[in-house]
Amino acid sequence: MRLFIGFLITSFVCASSLLADVTLAPLFNNHAVLQREAPVPIWGHAQPGQHVTVKFGQQAVATTTQADGTWRVDLAPLAANATGQTLTVSGETTVALQDILVGDVWLCGGQSNMEWPVRNSRNAEAEIAAADYPLIRHFKVARRIAAQPIKDMSGTWTVGSPDTVGDFTAVGYFFARRLHADLGVPIGLLNSNWGGTPVEAWLPPSHPDDVDLAVDVASHQVRVNQSILESTERYRDAMREWAEAQKAAHEASQPFETEPPAQPWQPGPFKTATVLYNGMIEPLLPYRLAGTIWYQGEGNAGQPETYRNMFGALIESWREKFEHPEMPFYWAQLTSWDNDGGENTDWAFLREAQQQTLELPHTGQAILMDIGEADDIHPRNKQDVGDRLARIALAEHYGHDLEHRGPVRTTVTFSPDNIFVEFDHADGLTTRDGEPPRGFEIAGPDHQFVPADSAAIDGEGVVLTTTVESPRYVRYAWRRWVDANLQNAAALPAEPFRTDRE
Repeated sequence: MRLFIGFLITSFVCASSLLADVTLAPLFNNHAVLQREAPVPIWGHAQPGQHVTVKFGQQAVATTTQADGTWRVDLAPLAANATGQTLTVSGETTVALQDILVGDVWLCGGQSNMEWPVRNSRNAEAEIAAADYPLIRHFKVARRIAAQPIKDMSGTWTVGSPDTVGDFTAVGYFFARRLHADLGVPIGLLNSNWGGTPVEAWLPPSHPDDVDLAVDVASHQVRVNQSILESTERYRDAMREWAEAQKAAHEASQPFETEPPAQPWQPGPFKTATVLYNGMIEPLLPYRLAGTIWYQGEGNAGQPETYRNMFGALIESWREKFEHPEMPFYWAQLTSWDNDGGENTDWAFLREAQQQTLELPHTGQAILMDIGEADDIHPRNKQDVGDRLARIALAEHYGHDLEHRGPVRTTVTFSPDNIFVEFDHADGLTTRDGEPPRGFEIAGPDHQFVPADSAAIDGEGVVLTTTVESPRYVRYAWRRWVDANLQNAAALPAEPFRTDRE
């Protein structure tokens, strides 16, 4: 009995000690980067009613924990600092985090092309060997789905070096490398992404009165489920045919060496609306960010008409959740990819939905039509992706004077002899291979597009000729895969467009 009572007392003391311990949110650990020039939230847990003090640099901010044990303080804006400092949190116990930098923190979100690591990218061996960047830090958010928003997660801050950078998000790393070179401040990357996911998986639970958004989310979820059903039915039918062929061979005493059909890949619960926001974004709140970069869209390519609404809702909702209403949000437009002989236009319409999202303020888009790989949905050239996103950030967010956008169609003029397409951001308009511009198509009133007969650069525009009777519409790079080659002097590719929706 004494042993049992002693065990109970010890258990009670240990539990009380755990309740009394001051803890920080999982994002706060050694080597973290805090956002400069903005209030910096710091938060965690302790025993209800406990007095907690946070010290960093010359600041000391105190608070008292809430009834549920949560606490939060906001540090006053900090200047960039590349020298590691100690962040101390004191209550009944004390936690001291080491090597904390102050710079710019960017969230890297999306699906597999953002998740893609440096070690699998172009020139990986050389890139890793040269990765001596201790002021670039990376936090990989562990994959997790949740039916409701949660606050718990796992992950650690990693210092950029040849031993670590191979596991960094490649797009994020090359983005950070350019920013660090141009700004001279530490860069932190929050890497929260999951391959094969649709945009709605990253949406927070929608407001009950947002009926249009709810309809669009439900519409795409039905499409995902229908795809699962169809692939399963095809597998069932293929298995029946294989079994019948095997039986016939056996009855005829013939050898049968055909392998059974492969079981279809099933997307799993991570494609469900809101579950990745709940498990992989909510735990980051309200960490102060400089902005977000995003590479996603393949998971919604089959239904572009709903993407614009869902993508716009994601941007606006994340800004609200991160308490940063003007947070920059820059994304990579889908690149070229070919699994159908170049005839399909589904990705072209998804790119258009991405383009339309530029109507939101503080947004930007990197065009990638020139770096796609026909036989691989994951192009290895992540250097240009990161660099182009960094160009946008440098020009739009940091105010640097540099070209950050490829040629953008402004006007199309039809004359009896030709069609003239004029562009903005077209200084030094050229093609990347010295050949005439490719990717232009012309249609008459019937909307039946055919390639232009000829295309030639003229100043900041392109002259097209065609044998189409009564030409009325022009489009450029309007295929899932197209070897388009038009660019400006900064080697930034022209943006896809069509005029038949205007």
